[in-house]
Amino acid sequence: MICFVIAQGTSIPLFFTLFYVLLVLLVLAYIWAWVNLQGLEVNREVGLRRAQVGEESRERLTTTNTSRLPKLWVEVRDHSDMPHHGSGFVTYLPGHGRRRWIARTPCTLRGKWTLGPITLHTGDPFGIFRLERPVAGTSEIIVYPATTPIPTFRLPAAELQGGTDVRTRTFQVTPNVSTIRDYVTGDSFNRIHWRSTARTGNLMVKEFELDPTADIWIVLDLHERSHYVADVFRTLYRDKREGREIQVPESTEEYGVSCAASVTQHLLNAGRNVGLLAWGQHREVIPPERESRQLYKILESLAMLRAQGTHGLAEVLVAESAVFNRSSTAVIITSALDPTWVQGLQQLLYRGIRAVVIFIDPEGFGSVPGTNGIMQRLAQLRVTAYRQRRDQPLDQALSVPEVATAGRR
Repeated sequence: MICFVIAQGTSIPLFFTLFYVLLVLLVLAYIWAWVNLQGLEVNREVGLRRAQVGEESRERLTTTNTSRLPKLWVEVRDHSDMPHHGSGFVTYLPGHGRRRWIARTPCTLRGKWTLGPITLHTGDPFGIFRLERPVAGTSEIIVYPATTPIPTFRLPAAELQGGTDVRTRTFQVTPNVSTIRDYVTGDSFNRIHWRSTARTGNLMVKEFELDPTADIWIVLDLHERSHYVADVFRTLYRDKREGREIQVPESTEEYGVSCAASVTQHLLNAGRNVGLLAWGQHREVIPPERESRQLYKILESLAMLRAQGTHGLAEVLVAESAVFNRSSTAVIITSALDPTWVQGLQQLLYRGIRAVVIFIDPEGFGSVPGTNGIMQRLAQLRVTAYRQRRDQPLDQALSVPEVATAGRR
């Protein structure tokens, strides 16, 4: 434009020539950039659409040039919302050529993530124009919480009603004997195992294993005021090839969710009826089942739940008391120091409902002291209770209960 004004004012041919050269250059530059975006196709192949925290998600992006003209440079930008996902790459494409890019993304946060969409960016060799073109199409990947094998974890032997695998549950005692133990004051005389008593010279009583058809509820406390985040980080992912590592903060929420997932997997593998009860950002109730699909239903729910609940565990136990029947067992996972939830648990015990508590000790995450008081209350109620501390492996924490009881009578 300046050249044109000068040429008009001075009538010097050089400026007219320069103006037309620049005008042609601009037109050619734009055409070059526009042509660079034509005839391009992008295809995404996702290896697995399900992963767990700590694993690695792999996908392959293939960019194809369907035209005969080469593309000097094309930038592929990926707008996936998955944490630590690669943003894209720049490539050269010959005529009818293709380039592949392998993306390896560490799964550091549970949830459902969207892979895509993609935009293609290019320009002219002079850097005058930069054009982009969106590429429609997205994929989803769900990241489940991490699970840990807990082979030594078992629910306490129960004095529960027996039953067969029928629709109507019965209340008769069945031969599902788990073990025998020494007599304790308060034990019923009809549970005495006379042969062992005669052999040992001491009164021995029978303990019954949980009825295989009994319901087990995983009760996960997701009250926002019951959870804490530590000031320390742990290394979740380390890539020696790229020389990077990813650290995540320690939190009682993630410990609890991982514990719930691990216990669910363990019990379902043992053929139990397992359900989930949690009040996070919304009320989540998954009725007990023993089918293999139940594990994925619960893991998917745990992947999406967050500790954003506005109701404490005590309120949840009271509000949901109707879902428990006398053949139910509640596995309560919490880090709440408010003792009122123990009172809610006590009401369930009065109804004959069994309970096991897995307490995520919040003191290692920066909370005020109070764990010992909770454990003492549980011991008074004769409730089997486990305690997991920060940095303690889950299988170790669930190997031996801190509060062990033979069961409430």
